[in-house]
Amino acid sequence: MPAAPARADAPATVPHPLRTRSFRLLFTGRALSLLGDAAIPAALALAVLEATGSTSALALVLGCAMVPRLLLLPLGGVVGDRFDARTVALVTDVVRCATQLLVGVQLLGGTPSLAVLAVAEAIGGAAGAFAMPTGSPLVKGTVAPEALHRANAAMGIARSASRLGGPALAGALVLTVGPGWAFVLDGATFAVSALLLTAVRVTRVRIPRRSLRADLAEGWQEVRSRDWYWTSLIGHSAWNGAAAVLMTLGPAVAVQRLGGGTTWVLLLQVGAVGFLLGALLAGRARPKRPVLTANLGLATYALPLILLAVAAPAPLTIAAYGLAQAGLGFLSPVWDTAVQRAVPEHALARVTSYDWLVSLAAMPLGYALAPLAASAWGPEVPLLAAAVVVGGCCLGTALVPGVRRFR
Repeated sequence: MPAAPARADAPATVPHPLRTRSFRLLFTGRALSLLGDAAIPAALALAVLEATGSTSALALVLGCAMVPRLLLLPLGGVVGDRFDARTVALVTDVVRCATQLLVGVQLLGGTPSLAVLAVAEAIGGAAGAFAMPTGSPLVKGTVAPEALHRANAAMGIARSASRLGGPALAGALVLTVGPGWAFVLDGATFAVSALLLTAVRVTRVRIPRRSLRADLAEGWQEVRSRDWYWTSLIGHSAWNGAAAVLMTLGPAVAVQRLGGGTTWVLLLQVGAVGFLLGALLAGRARPKRPVLTANLGLATYALPLILLAVAAPAPLTIAAYGLAQAGLGFLSPVWDTAVQRAVPEHALARVTSYDWLVSLAAMPLGYALAPLAASAWGPEVPLLAAAVVVGGCCLGTALVPGVRRFR
């Protein structure tokens, strides 16, 4: 395995990445689109349920967005490495702008077509598969190497702020002017992001043209050649699967055993605050073993799962969820910086695409199995099982030599 790069703290003389014009434009566009996207889940759920009255219809629309994204992620990574990441991101922003505006117009018309909504979300999901792998190359291509960590921390803070503001924005739009305007707003944020990207200048490394199979194989080889990377991805996948279990069963447990729906809403809000605090901490902390520290932080997600399973007092469960989300907020910029420093620039989009694919693959499994297991044995069993899996996989990375050695 290639030796892990030495830790490089940003010197005091290096300007903050937001003082760099290209990164500032990139950050502004990404922050706006993140805020718009954060308003969509609540608006979409309410819109589909209002139009159809069917949870199956909602599941269909959500599946149409997720399945193309997962299937096309490896191809998106190849495209991100072969072509200019800025151009790929710009095109996908335009496509997602169009799909969100189409959904918005459908909802504002008063008689939305389920088929149109499903197709629009499928196209948007496919565009997302090409957009997601461009994130790391865009950040790495717009800032100095010494400023990478601070740039990723800024992106993490933008993500956490959108988690706080997005649901509130969705609620305000839904209650005042209707859910259709949330999609119009999201489409507008993608349009602004695309416009800003036209002025961004990104350094890139050209790779020789080869077959698609060769490009996919090279990207996978970059993943499997680093034991710290692929073992951490197993932990990240376990985390997402456990999150799906908690999101599926948690609301019912909160309503039935922990005092009602207010408890669940408060839990989510405290989680959003925890995520923000974790991202802020990541911007200042320089752990000697960043991958190990971040993975151990992810293991804290076992705590709210266990507490929900035993119906612990609501304040304790809420606090545990806030701590777990702080671990996620800390991991995001630390992990991004580690990957950007260790992976060759010419393969970064492909490696990132495999990262997303492996990490997200367990979510559909969690969504499908959690209700089945809960109906057979009660919610305690799947919640505890998820806690064991996420805790074991994330803590288990400490046994991997590459994870301990990465500095």
